Amino acid sequence: MTELPLQRRHGYGRGCVITRRACFSASHLYWLPELSLEENQSRFGSCAFKPGHGHNYELIVSMGGGLDSDGMVLNLSDVKHAITKEVTDQLDFRFINETWPEFDLSRADGCLPTTEALVRIIWKRLESHLPLVAMRLYEQPGLWADYLGNAMNAFLTIRTHFAAAHRLARPELTLEENKKIYGKCARPNGHGHNYLVDITVRGDIDTRTGMICDLGELNKLVDELVVEPFDHTFLNKDIEHFSTCVPTAENIALHIADILAAPISGIGAQLHKVRLQESPNNAAEVYGEAPMLHMMPASLEAVVAK
Repeated sequence: MTELPLQRRHGYGRGCVITRRACFSASHLYWLPELSLEENQSRFGSCAFKPGHGHNYELIVSMGGGLDSDGMVLNLSDVKHAITKEVTDQLDFRFINETWPEFDLSRADGCLPTTEALVRIIWKRLESHLPLVAMRLYEQPGLWADYLGNAMNAFLTIRTHFAAAHRLARPELTLEENKKIYGKCARPNGHGHNYLVDITVRGDIDTRTGMICDLGELNKLVDELVVEPFDHTFLNKDIEHFSTCVPTAENIALHIADILAAPISGIGAQLHKVRLQESPNNAAEVYGEAPMLHMMPASLEAVVAK
């Protein structure tokens, strides 16, 4: 066997994406000085209550490149140092509105420190130090934003849930034929799941509000059009669409996407993806739009999913 030259050993030059996780606790307030008390509270709800509220943020930084002669994309000590110096040391246990100048609302270019605005600014502060590929910021387990370095364009995801029963069977087939296709899921009396639903929208971050779209309106749409109609139902009998369509996880996700696409467009965003988790072992994902042009194929998969 021919021995590789020294410079080609240890995977030298081969491409890889690595991730680094960092956490910080911080508070923020949604309040625009040009709006009245009533206007702020109407627009931002409880997020406008002074003196603000806090979160335990989780940041996932994805970096890519060729391996060096030591078999690494980057030395993780250098990665940790950059994130600590440029981000967590500055934000941990701080009031974000008053910490970074980008969130100084007395400035014409200042914006609210929303999840999507914050992840974009973190990218800007790290991009000269690390070869960034993708970045995700969790504000809480049911709300996070992704950023790929595309100007003001970002992704926002909300997570919700509902409980429902279903039966997988095609009406034109016999019970035995259905069992051969769907197994236990074809049993006549059905079975249930606690479904987790992730709704991902895409759009441009507003330069003043820091939002892709009104988060309260997005939550309201998902609750009114999906959670309330689907929760504690027998999908085959209670949801008209599934009287003629087998309610597999795939079809449920597709139906949710069909329901939400137009209303989400109406609040200024695009439905990017619906992910329906049926059980710890099974999930289905459908896209509400074609993947963005020039987007790396696995950019959004380069951040840690939960």
